[in-house]
Amino acid sequence: MVKRIIYPPVWLLLGVISIFILNEYAAGPRFTSLEGQLFGGVLLVIGLALLVLAGGLFNQAKTDLIPFKNVTALVTTGVYAYSRNPMYLGMALVLLGCAVTVGASTALAIAPIFMVIIELRYIRPEEDMLRGLFPEEFPAYCARVRRWI
Repeated sequence: MVKRIIYPPVWLLLGVISIFILNEYAAGPRFTSLEGQLFGGVLLVIGLALLVLAGGLFNQAKTDLIPFKNVTALVTTGVYAYSRNPMYLGMALVLLGCAVTVGASTALAIAPIFMVIIELRYIRPEEDMLRGLFPEEFPAYCARVRRWI
C-alpha cells in the first residue's frame, strides 16, 4: 500500500492556498460580482456542512476519519445515502466556493485538480479496501450510491 503522508485536509489547505496565490499573481480573466461572491459563499457553506454532517456520522459509527485507519463500520446513511464520498465532495465544494468568491478564472482549475488527486490517491484505494472488509455490503452500496454525486 502507498504511504500517504499528506492527508485530504492538507490537500484542501494546499488548494485554498493555491487559489489565493493564483488570485494574486495569475488570476486570468476576472468574473467578480456580488452575485458571484454570494454564490461562492453558498458553495463554501454547503461544503462545510457536508464535512460536518459526514464527520458526525463517522463519529456516531465509531469509525476513524483518517483514511485507511481503524475502519470498523460502513456508513451508508445520512449524506452517505447520496454520495459515497461526501467529505471529499465537501472539500471540493469548499475549493470551488473559494475560487468563485475570489473571481479568478485560473482558480477554477483547483477543485477539479483536487478531485483527481483525491480519487487516485484515496477514493480508489479506499474502495478496494472496503470491498475486502465488507465483501457483500460495499458492492451493494456502490450499486445504489454514486461515487461523488
